[in-house]
Amino acid sequence: MADDLEGIKKLLGDLEEEPLLALVKKRLAANDDPMAIVEACREGMQMVGERFAAQEYFVSELVASAELFNEVMDLIGPRLSQRSDEEPKTKIVFGTVQGDIHDIGKNIVVSMLRCNNFEVYDVGIDVPPKVFVDKVQETGARIVGLSGLLTVAFPAMKETIDALKKAGLKDKTKVMIGGGLVNDFVRDMVGADAWGHDAMEAVTLAKSFAKVKAK
Repeated sequence: MADDLEGIKKLLGDLEEEPLLALVKKRLAANDDPMAIVEACREGMQMVGERFAAQEYFVSELVASAELFNEVMDLIGPRLSQRSDEEPKTKIVFGTVQGDIHDIGKNIVVSMLRCNNFEVYDVGIDVPPKVFVDKVQETGARIVGLSGLLTVAFPAMKETIDALKKAGLKDKTKVMIGGGLVNDFVRDMVGADAWGHDAMEAVTLAKSFAKVKAK
């Protein structure tokens, strides 16, 4: 099995769709631990991120890797839901804020979070503050992720965080933001708890938030 897990990691890193899905199906048919397959995929996604950082891959490859991971998760999902001994997952509501319709970055982060065993509710793009509030109330999510590529997204991020405060949810959640122009200044301006430069940072932040209780 170890060789196959290494193969899954490499095939995802190399963006080899057909052999990757065939190997995942083979291991599932052999009743392998689905979380071991997820971990191999996480390592494969990390390879993609490293190649992107080294300018060996570009945005198109990042998008392809996220789509590949989602295909694998579609295969693994039913097996994960059967695991009665699984620890409760930390829930995250994630979306691109109102006024911004970019979703590549959001989709990559959502895939990476799911790969790291978070339960992510993707509310889509151009999302009004009320939708975030309603979804947090519905799911009891402890983390909210706000994505926005353009500067026009910054006021919407602040409005969303203000709406969470008004609904009495801000003290019960941690809010992280991300996007091409996000920085420490933007984090302070909109009132977020943290910001991430890329998908791996988003995962690191989510893990740190999952370890502590919101106020």
